[in-house]
Formats: sequence, C-alpha cells, structure tokens
Amino acid sequence: MPELRKDPISRRWVIIATERAARPTDFKHEGIEVNDLDRCPFCEGREDRTPPEIYAVRAAGTAPNGKGWTVRVVSNKFPALRIEGSTQRTKVGLFTRMDGVGAHEVIIEATDHHTHLGLLPVEHVVQIIRAYLQRYRDLRGDARFEYALLFRNHGRTAGASLSHPHSQLIALPVVPKRVAEELDAAERHFGQHGVCIYCAILEQEQQGRDRLIFENEAFVALAPYASRFPFETLILPKRHEADFGALPPDQERLLAQALREMLHRLHICLDNPPYNFIIHTLPYRSEAKHAHHWHVEIMPRLTQVAGFEWGSGFYINPVVPEEAARYLREAIPAPMPVGPVSAGRPHGEVGDRMRDS
Repeated sequence: MPELRKDPISRRWVIIATERAARPTDFKHEGIEVNDLDRCPFCEGREDRTPPEIYAVRAAGTAPNGKGWTVRVVSNKFPALRIEGSTQRTKVGLFTRMDGVGAHEVIIEATDHHTHLGLLPVEHVVQIIRAYLQRYRDLRGDARFEYALLFRNHGRTAGASLSHPHSQLIALPVVPKRVAEELDAAERHFGQHGVCIYCAILEQEQQGRDRLIFENEAFVALAPYASRFPFETLILPKRHEADFGALPPDQERLLAQALREMLHRLHICLDNPPYNFIIHTLPYRSEAKHAHHWHVEIMPRLTQVAGFEWGSGFYINPVVPEEAARYLREAIPAPMPVGPVSAGRPHGEVGDRMRDS
C-alpha cells in the first residue's frame, strides 16, 4: 500500500509509491554526455576560450590562463547575474525589483573531458573542495551578497549544457526561498526543543541505520526518510556546524571521501545517472548558527516532475528510501583510484581579479 511520509524540516509530504517499487535496473536515462569535445571551452589548451581564471590549482612554474592546471575557476561567460550593479530595491505598486547583481562562477574540476567526481581520486576531489571553499569564503567579503549556492549539474537531464566536469557557484543578493524555509524550520525546532533538528535526525538515523549508506569519522550519508526522488542522498557533518565555509582543514579530505564515495556508488548502482547536487549552508550574515546545519543534497534525475507534483507540492517516489539505501550500501565500488597526486598549488589574486573580470 502507498505510504505518505512527512519531511520534518520542510514539512512537505511525499508519496512513497510502494506498489510501483522499482529497482536500479528499472530506470533508463539518456546518455550523460553530448558530443561536444571538439567545441568544449573547458579542456586544457583552450584557456583563451574562457574568461580569465579567478583561482586555479597549478603545477609549479606554470602561468595563469595556460596549461598546467588541475582545477580552474573562471567567471561564467553567460552569467545568470552580473557583478556590476546595485541592490537598491524599487517598488512599482505591488511589485519589487532590483538590478540582477551577483557572481556566477564555474569550477572546472579536471582536465579530462570524460571523467567526473565519482571517478576521480580522492586527493583530486580534495583540491575541488578547496576551490569551493576558497571561492565561497572570498565572495563573503562582498557586502551585497547574502548567500552563495554551490551546485553541480551532471548530464543533460540535470541541466548540464557542457559534459566537461564542472560545478557552479552563484552568489545572490537575497536568501533563496528554499534556504529561508529550511532556516525557519531549524530555528522553530531549536526554539521548541533546544537542539538542532539535523543533529536530532543524525542521532536517530545512526541508531536505526536502515537508511544509513556510508560514514567516516566526520560525515554521514543517508537516504532521507521522506526522499522526494529515487536514490536521493543527504551528506551531513557529524559535528554541528552551520557554515560550510567553516570546514576545518582536517575535514577537507573526509568530505571529499564522502562525496566521492556516494557519487561513485550512484555511478555503479545506476549506470552513471544524471544528478544534481547542492550544498546548503547558512546565509552569509545569519546569526542562526545554533540551529542550522550545513549539508549536501544529491538528487539523481531518474523520474520527471509532472502536473501533480507542480500542482500539489507532493512528490511521488517509486523507490522506498530504505531499499535505496540498501542498494547503495551493497553496491560494490571499484577500488578508489590511487593515481599520483598533483603537485599543483592554488594560484590567483582572487578578490580584485574577480571584480575586474
């Protein structure tokens, strides 16, 4: 019989369609890659096809905007928001507007056009995490920005227009609605119970373990109780921390391991599915550190959102979260690659160069 489950944070109801119960092999999806190698601007040797780099991990002795990089960050050539402008709001009757101010950056994750985060060595993923942190922290210095969203679209179905491995960061002059709702829920729960709701979820999930998929010393990956999508996964730091930007250096590798492990398991279990992942963190100038808890949401794009979902706000998930967790726990990942770790080092006069580019 179908089951209704309520998410304790968003208070959104999800229909778990047990009668449609699906296995990983039941999902077919379009090919991840498009035939864009010949025109890809992110491949090594084509650095002149992108805006100047803001940050890069490079081999010693290599020059900016040339070969020799491992991870590279550039401004998006076709940005959703632009660095120039004012955040002053104007009213026209019931309506409010402001300039489309923000920053839109691309984190090019590797020189290899055909790889992705779930296949890279952990030490390479560490370099990507450090690029995320450097850019997230630097953008905090612009008083116009209230929030920075780090996300990755993998595959055409997930919204990727280029198949070369890359993530994006968009800094916004407002706090997104979804983030504001999470924050309100976290503060409400803390006010009622005196504890972070994410910490409470972690404690319960670690006791029951039915939805637990992976854990290391600092992070837990689990299938949310009210998963909206088949094989949806949540990665949470075990220690209470609201701000992704506060990640200590000794946890960078542990985060890289958890993220790489989960993406690799999805790759094995679901044959390299399209997915989105999003890092949700505390808004830059929020004082709710006691209540919020940063996290990574990974959402495979295996089903379509249609009229019922749009009209009702309900999602229909044909995979029971406990079964999804079991499949991912039992997926047998190939051994993690043990390639040579790049001797690259961070490069870039980030703050001024970003604002001048």
